[in-house]
Amino acid sequence: MTILPLYAVAHHAEQVTDWIWQAFGDGLPREFFASIVTHSQQPDALPITFVAVEGEQLLGTVGLWRCDLITRQDLYPWLAALYVDESARGRGLAGKLQEYVMAYAARAGYSELHLWSACRDFYERYGWHDIGDALEYPNKTVHLYRYSLTGSAGLTTE
Repeated sequence: MTILPLYAVAHHAEQVTDWIWQAFGDGLPREFFASIVTHSQQPDALPITFVAVEGEQLLGTVGLWRCDLITRQDLYPWLAALYVDESARGRGLAGKLQEYVMAYAARAGYSELHLWSACRDFYERYGWHDIGDALEYPNKTVHLYRYSLTGSAGLTTE
């Protein structure tokens, strides 16, 4: 299994678009997600989409975005659109995709990442810290998480 930027295997863009639209669309048009995917394929720029592949088989995707929650534009950047194909679940791929984005963001000089989720208890397993609730448009309560990318994250100081 290899994790690559989507621009390196751009022929997977349509499948990535379908995945995130079906998983996160909630009434939004497919074109909305196609625009996100199209504009997330520039080297060294945000947003950026990554994919996990095994040979030519697409296993999962994740993004590093400027903003993933319009009501919290003060937070930056975001781990977003994490999706693992049903056939690849149960192999730890969600954790590997997160770790890849965390390492990429740290190398890019970011000190923390954010994400939102409608569910609880999944991201805490990977070291994310719940920082409260927020509102996803138009009226959905979601849970906010922060992950520190600094070397001193989680250390006790006096």
